Amino acid sequence: MFRSFSIFNYRVWFIGALVSNVGAWMQATALSWVVLTELTDNDAAAMGITMALQFAPPLLLVGVTGWVADRFDRRHLLMLTQGLLLLLGLGIGALLLLGMMTLPIMYAFALALGVIAAFDNPARQAFVSDLVSREVASNAVALNAASFNGARMIGPAVAGIVIVAVGTGWVFLVNAVTFLAMIAALMLIRTDQLIPRVKAPGASRLADGFRYVAKRPDLIVTFAMVFLVGAFGMNFPIFASTMALEFGQEADGYGLLSSILAVGSLAGALMAARRDRARIRVVIGGTLLFAGAAAVSAFMPTYWAYAVTLMFTGFAVVTMLTTANGYVQTTTDPVLRGRVLALYMAILMGGTPIGAPIVGWVADEYGPRTAILLGAIAGLVAFGIGATWLIVSGRLHRHEERRFLLTIDETRPLSVVQPAPEEFSDEVASTTPVRVPNDELRNRRAS
Repeated sequence: MFRSFSIFNYRVWFIGALVSNVGAWMQATALSWVVLTELTDNDAAAMGITMALQFAPPLLLVGVTGWVADRFDRRHLLMLTQGLLLLLGLGIGALLLLGMMTLPIMYAFALALGVIAAFDNPARQAFVSDLVSREVASNAVALNAASFNGARMIGPAVAGIVIVAVGTGWVFLVNAVTFLAMIAALMLIRTDQLIPRVKAPGASRLADGFRYVAKRPDLIVTFAMVFLVGAFGMNFPIFASTMALEFGQEADGYGLLSSILAVGSLAGALMAARRDRARIRVVIGGTLLFAGAAAVSAFMPTYWAYAVTLMFTGFAVVTMLTTANGYVQTTTDPVLRGRVLALYMAILMGGTPIGAPIVGWVADEYGPRTAILLGAIAGLVAFGIGATWLIVSGRLHRHEERRFLLTIDETRPLSVVQPAPEEFSDEVASTTPVRVPNDELRNRRAS
């Protein structure tokens, strides 16, 4: 489960990311609560717009951000994006403490956060492949998800307590400080131990990633499922905050719901880390489990009953997304990995500008339970797409030996993507022996 920790660079990266993720979840919780309770009068639609502004840039800038992640040094790029996110956190916190924050200003900050995240996310995802070899990349991706969701257990709960105790402004200042951990980790990474980057044989073009995905039906199906669940099912800030208010809870109750959701999410991430590789069948099964868990949660009569169902929802959605991420990373041509991951993140996060305002409007007009059911329906449709593809592609068929048993063929063997070759070195070339074929060697000895 923890085999990636044998690599020094990954250990340093994991610790820095964990600290930074705790702060990020604190900020996400505080941002939603500020918009919902301080800048508006429980307006879920305004909260949906705030989420849309954060998640629209990854979709709109997908071609450029993926190209940047493939073209430039990802470590230096992440130092830049993390520094800018630190400054934005300081700015939001200062304005809240001074009483100068307004809804339009918060919208502007949300958009700025989205633009920087559009460059940060694909670089962060692809950087994992720079830290570890392809054989353990799926495990490293799953442990990243465990870090993300472990922080999700801590951050929202701490944010809720801080909001009640001293106010929302301090949450953003604490988050700004946590970015220093990620920057320090990036500085401590041993650059000589990074996996050599594969360079494109010709000119690097923005459209290459789109052409590559267009030729991969398995990736198209994966992206379609991720889009539906991301757009309509992963609006947890809207779901949790509006349900907390319906049950008569304050900010600490809302934060606790997010932390309980993360308990299941962490379990899903660790289970994914145990698997030897990422498989698309797990992605399809995860969408069905998500649809069922979300539908059940919509009918829970009490706060604690709803909280318990969130653990199953978190388990399902993280199982699906972590496996999807690992599948994309381990089966994509290394030359195009940054661009394909940028497209993946754009579809995952870019669906939110479409789904979040709709979900927020539904929550305002028909109540949060109906909004949750909308997410469950999206999950069911996503499962239908994946299951239909399995059947039509012929991968799901009757077992050859057992009449009433079905079997699923592997979509793509792990060997489909070759390991990254080492960059050429004159020193290595001059000291490396050249193998001679056996027949030629025998002729030389005979002469």
